[in-house]
Amino acid sequence: MSSIRGKWALITGATSGFGKATADLFARNGCNVIITARTAEKLEALSNVLIEKYGVHVLPYCFDVRKLNMCVEMANDLNSREIVPDILINNAGLASGKNKIHEGLISDWEAMIDTNVKGLLYMTRTILPMMVERNEGHIINIGSTAGHLVYPEGNVYNASKFAVKALNEAINLDLVGTNIRCCSVDPGAAETNFSVVRFHGDEEKAKKVYEGYKPLQAEDVADIIYYVVSAPAHVNITSLVVYPTAQRSVYVWDKK
Repeated sequence: MSSIRGKWALITGATSGFGKATADLFARNGCNVIITARTAEKLEALSNVLIEKYGVHVLPYCFDVRKLNMCVEMANDLNSREIVPDILINNAGLASGKNKIHEGLISDWEAMIDTNVKGLLYMTRTILPMMVERNEGHIINIGSTAGHLVYPEGNVYNASKFAVKALNEAINLDLVGTNIRCCSVDPGAAETNFSVVRFHGDEEKAKKVYEGYKPLQAEDVADIIYYVVSAPAHVNITSLVVYPTAQRSVYVWDKK
């Protein structure tokens, strides 16, 4: 396994869930982190914790990945600092609403498509050229088992994660002949703030999603991301699907 110590990892959506757990794990292993999120207070708090606990370099950027100009501004600032991310983790994403297609809210659809698909594209378009110029780097796209099998009332969220799967495959094809690797990490049920966001803040409804079994935790997914980026340079894990043991597909569960 190769070391990430001293490298730079750029993590979007870094102040909660998979992003926060990954930032902590990477920093614990000596990796400098560039963290992005939309809430300045959470970014500042996370930065302070990572610096105090692990003594790594932390660069926080408060912006929305749905805004191309903000992604470009961040990339330009990195260029001015002569920092090229070794690892890009396209983690920012969400599910919003769980309605039948004919009852869906357009605002939910736009939030998911703009974040899960366009945000990933914007970040990749602004960071990947730096990696290509250096002929080195690793992209991790956070997908979902929802991008492998459609389930009722998943519609637009499913579509956005199918898009992530397709883009991940396309990125790998476009990078043939380079040393840059690309992997989609696709979790099943994971207990983060995902369901709270999906149900528009209804915490009681969100809790019921995880009743009767042990779901994945954010730290589990962070461990997997760490494993993928630590693989030897000649090893390119292009796709990794992970379920909790109690779940074997989006339809098959062992709930007590």
